[in-house]
Amino acid sequence: MFAARSPLPPSAPPASTADAPVLDTGLVWFRRDLRAEDHSALSHALQQCRQVHAVFVFDPALLDPLPRRDRRVEFIVESLRQLDAALRDLALATGSAAGSAAGLIVLQGDPTVQVPALAQQLGAQAVYANEDYEPATRARDAAVQQALAAEGITLRLHQDHVLTAPDELRTGTRMPYTVFTPYYRKWLTRLDARHLAVRPVAPHAAALAARPAVHARAVPTLADIGFEPTDLSQLPLPAGVQGAQTMWQDFLARMAHYDTWRDFPARRGPSYLGVHLRFGTLSIREVARAAWALQQQGQAGATKWLAELCWRDFYSQVLWHHPEVVDQALRPRMRALRWEDGAMGDARFAAWCEARTGIPIVDAAMRQLHASGYMHNRLRMIAGSFLVKHLGVDWRRGEAHFALHLNDFDLASNNGGWQWVAGTGCDAQPWFRIFNPVSQSRRFDPEGAFIRRYVPELAALPPDALHAPWLAQPATLAAAGIRLGHDYPLPVIDLDTGRRAALARLDALPDGDSSP
Repeated sequence: MFAARSPLPPSAPPASTADAPVLDTGLVWFRRDLRAEDHSALSHALQQCRQVHAVFVFDPALLDPLPRRDRRVEFIVESLRQLDAALRDLALATGSAAGSAAGLIVLQGDPTVQVPALAQQLGAQAVYANEDYEPATRARDAAVQQALAAEGITLRLHQDHVLTAPDELRTGTRMPYTVFTPYYRKWLTRLDARHLAVRPVAPHAAALAARPAVHARAVPTLADIGFEPTDLSQLPLPAGVQGAQTMWQDFLARMAHYDTWRDFPARRGPSYLGVHLRFGTLSIREVARAAWALQQQGQAGATKWLAELCWRDFYSQVLWHHPEVVDQALRPRMRALRWEDGAMGDARFAAWCEARTGIPIVDAAMRQLHASGYMHNRLRMIAGSFLVKHLGVDWRRGEAHFALHLNDFDLASNNGGWQWVAGTGCDAQPWFRIFNPVSQSRRFDPEGAFIRRYVPELAALPPDALHAPWLAQPATLAAAGIRLGHDYPLPVIDLDTGRRAALARLDALPDGDSSP
């Protein structure tokens, strides 16, 4: 579909003379990049400074609103433990003077205070970090930069979380993209060795410094930061770089089938790498290099997955250029949508959250989310569309529920996905295009294997009745031992009624331009 290019070099070009050590001390601030390999900020710091320290800060502003049992926090703690060990191993392997005294400094508190204070204490001339594109984190970084500048210290931010920076690609009229397909076409033509090359760490790790005695402590435990253990260890989600590599190799062996298996929730089709890309325990460049090379060989699965990686960049640039999407529809006209609120809206939202909508594929999806912190992408679309279009509940309520429960929660992608489903955002599914959850269920879970796993009370039903049990013959329900309204709820809404109400909401909108 797109012209092939020559293979990419396997690693970054040699460092320029500008990267030769010119500073005495640097501090690398880890955030959503919890690995010590192919790491932009760490690579630059090690090449530009004679000695380099590393820090992670547990921010109460982010932690305090979370439940005390949060899989993501446990994932982070284990990933930090592995990162701390990796830094020490790198120092030892490269003959750093730090030796076994190297490692990660872990602090708790407001990073706008903690990071500048630590930089001063260490005598750092620069703090290195990888860019974060969310409005709140951009404000945080601006505050850190200001506090550092007051002490004569620079903040040096590097691109690492995405392949193309949010302001890198523009339309022919120099406007940000709001439609995915043209963005993807340009993204593919621009993707080159500069974007995909390794940011080397190990060859320069001799610059890793020993931690001061006051900071030479083990990574805090969950209890140390006020949290409790979860069921993370019982899930197929190993944490840290070690877990990331295990899962990446598993998906690499299956990538050829991604394009045909990805939409079927009962199949092992997705990559399941979202949480590792979210927290940076896996380099986006590492996986994109592999997918790019396989795409050049004509592998359809790799081509499709590369497009999914492009969606991450696309939604990041949407959030960068339109921070207002955090709490409102991107399309101005859609901000006037009237939602079901009050007791009716609350009851419908509760039924959706508690997986008792009476629509098996929707309830199965919600149970998967709560049981594992993961929801299959096709099911995110089905469950989201049902909440917004059929139940008439504000998409922001669904977005917030996903944000609370998804292990791989990422603001840009979560917001972009919900606004796509709701027809309110970039490249959105038109409001009048309404997923029929029963049709989707029959198409993507034809034998009902996924539903049977998560809604076992319906497992005895044959496939033709499983997707819409309220339409089943009484004898079929009786044979399966099911009493609707007792063993499993009746639908919270008639699908045709919900569809008509959704169209009426659209008709009630004022005329006007609905473009972003």
